Amino acid sequence: MSDVYVVDFALDIRASAPGAVLADLRWHLGIEDGEDAPTGTYPLLAARGPAARIGGVQVGELAGTADGWSLTARQEVHAELIPELDSLVERLAWNSGTEGVIGQIRFYEEDVPDLLLSRAGELVKMSLVPAAEEPGHNVS
Repeated sequence: MSDVYVVDFALDIRASAPGAVLADLRWHLGIEDGEDAPTGTYPLLAARGPAARIGGVQVGELAGTADGWSLTARQEVHAELIPELDSLVERLAWNSGTEGVIGQIRFYEEDVPDLLLSRAGELVKMSLVPAAEEPGHNVS
């Protein structure tokens, strides 16, 4: 059994986002030095190339736009780093110009992810249920 989660993000970040949030994001993406990063922390979105357990490729891109920045990332994250990831996603949701789905997280061995939503800057996690588990729903 593995303790890895699959994490995907696709969202826009407003130009008004504080410099500290952007510096932290750049550090997590591995594109900025983390000299102010807390001791014992690890860049969560910095891996690139083939994923070890989740299949596909790990990516992390931050691109400037006319209204701020656009972030796309897909990573493997170990379970012990989930509290740090939650903190990062909350800061991103607060500064996001994207309403609704901004990403998803799934335990490596599960089939169905939890959605990550930004609702007026608040992070909301929505657990999905496979159709076969919905009451009154028959799958043939």
